[in-house]
Amino acid sequence: MDDLRLGVAGLGLRASIALEAHRPGEGARVTAICDTDPARHEWAREKFGAEVAVTADFAELLASGIDAVLILTPDDTHRALGELALAAGVPTFMEKPLAITVEDTDALLTLARKHAAKLYVGHNMRHMPVVRAMRDIIQNGEIGEVQAVWCRHFVGHGGDFYYKDWHADRRRTTGLLLQKGAHDIDVIHWLAGGATREVTAMGELKVYGRVTDRQEVEGTKREDWYRPETNWPPLSQKGLHPVVDVEDVSMMLMRLDNGVHASYQQCHFTPDYWRNYTVIGTEGRVENFGDTGGDAVVRVWNKGRRNYDGTGDKQVEIPRSTGGHGGADTLLIDEFLRFVREGGVTDTSPVAARDSVAAGVYATLSLRNGAAPQTVPPVEADLAAYFARGQREV
Repeated sequence: MDDLRLGVAGLGLRASIALEAHRPGEGARVTAICDTDPARHEWAREKFGAEVAVTADFAELLASGIDAVLILTPDDTHRALGELALAAGVPTFMEKPLAITVEDTDALLTLARKHAAKLYVGHNMRHMPVVRAMRDIIQNGEIGEVQAVWCRHFVGHGGDFYYKDWHADRRRTTGLLLQKGAHDIDVIHWLAGGATREVTAMGELKVYGRVTDRQEVEGTKREDWYRPETNWPPLSQKGLHPVVDVEDVSMMLMRLDNGVHASYQQCHFTPDYWRNYTVIGTEGRVENFGDTGGDAVVRVWNKGRRNYDGTGDKQVEIPRSTGGHGGADTLLIDEFLRFVREGGVTDTSPVAARDSVAAGVYATLSLRNGAAPQTVPPVEADLAAYFARGQREV
């Protein structure tokens, strides 16, 4: 089997995905990259070989003879680059979130169908072993019918990851309930078997807006500012982005289309960094402690009532895996490469990716308008059906 020739746009924070996809002699290799930073061109030659084509022009990348493209650029560029790739008929991996507005997500879905171009969205958490273990328990009926899902997201590195570059500017993200929360909203939807249709939220910029040490102009990179061992407490952070106007603590309530109720809480100034899901059904509940292999366990309570019991009736240890996000990035790329070659239904879903964006967008609208309840519109029915069939027409 010849290697798929992959193009990569953007070698910033998610460059690890490009490294994961580069498997010369094993099915895929990165043959061309596009980045506006010349320093990343040199980095690409070191990682992918001197023969890799480098450019700052995305159209040139698409015309370089690639079999598929990975778009790993900042969120606000996704629609424009995605439109070019899909219109050219190039199978496209789009890093999550799919886009930063509902209009942009729906435009990309429509264009993918129009040009019969394969679209895949990088919601790697659907491949995280801890999430899959919880979903297996739910699918096996061990907690009965799902009625409620709660998620607490402790973003301990938030000051480093999200307030020193473009993430801090709502013009580039809409907000972190969308940008960071898209992962968790998608997992909530997947575990619950539905999608958000009503939402209300509260949130505020409580801490990082008080940090006055800012960059004079945008331009620093993660290697310049990521210091998890020293940047504590949060108010001691230095060199924040010139624009900081996204909330650092947010809470949202959701009613899904199948009647399940859900909540999501996100905080960017906690000392620890992990996410905790609780799923409650008619016959029990399941909860994770830790979210990466080697230090995570999923526990189930389903054998009758009792007072406090920290152990539960069943424990599933999550083994340590190699690769990013507890091995999820490897499995994500495995699925994408299979999709490029064979097509068909995937565990990730462009429509589900759109639904997570929509929930995040309307939650952000709610929290910025006095927690006013919002109705989240579904995607067009025939478009949803097209993607449910594995991006095939009837």
